[in-house]
Amino acid sequence: MQKLLNEFIEMMKDKDIYNEAGIQFELGFFLRNQKSLSNYKIQLERNIDYFGLNKIYFSKKEMDIVIFDENKDKKSCIELKFPRKSNGQVPEQMFKACKDIYFLEQLVNSGFESSYFIFFTDNDSFYHGQNENGIYGIFRNNGEITGTIEKPTGNQAESINIEGKYKINWQNIRDDLKYFIIEVNPKKNK
Repeated sequence: MQKLLNEFIEMMKDKDIYNEAGIQFELGFFLRNQKSLSNYKIQLERNIDYFGLNKIYFSKKEMDIVIFDENKDKKSCIELKFPRKSNGQVPEQMFKACKDIYFLEQLVNSGFESSYFIFFTDNDSFYHGQNENGIYGIFRNNGEITGTIEKPTGNQAESINIEGKYKINWQNIRDDLKYFIIEVNPKKNK
């Protein structure tokens, strides 16, 4: 799957990337056209209860992209984030990214074979800035998403606990757009 995701990113260099829904659609279409996935279903915004998972035990109810075989024995999930320069909310979006990784860990711990998180941004505040404490340091210093991560704004009593260790490695798509991909598996990434 990592190889396919890298191919997709390469293909996106020449596309007009303007929102998360567009990336989700493009990636879903790309995956549906892969011969190696011809025996799999690729669905967008699929509710977790379709796989027999109880929503009350998960941090989210829907998966951005899910890939699964006919018997639902082999299944993978991809979560996407694309905060734009115009949207602001940098620390809040950083925390939401960490929550997506937490959700993906929950899925892997519940029987999903693999999961991936892809973060795109045209906002350099995610990877540059004067504040390098807390959540900012994780994103701005190519740090690791791991352990207890506290919500940096609003209700600061909220926190999540990431089991694995996931290194952020920013890559360029174009001069104005960066991304990173993380394979989320708490059993492999300790």
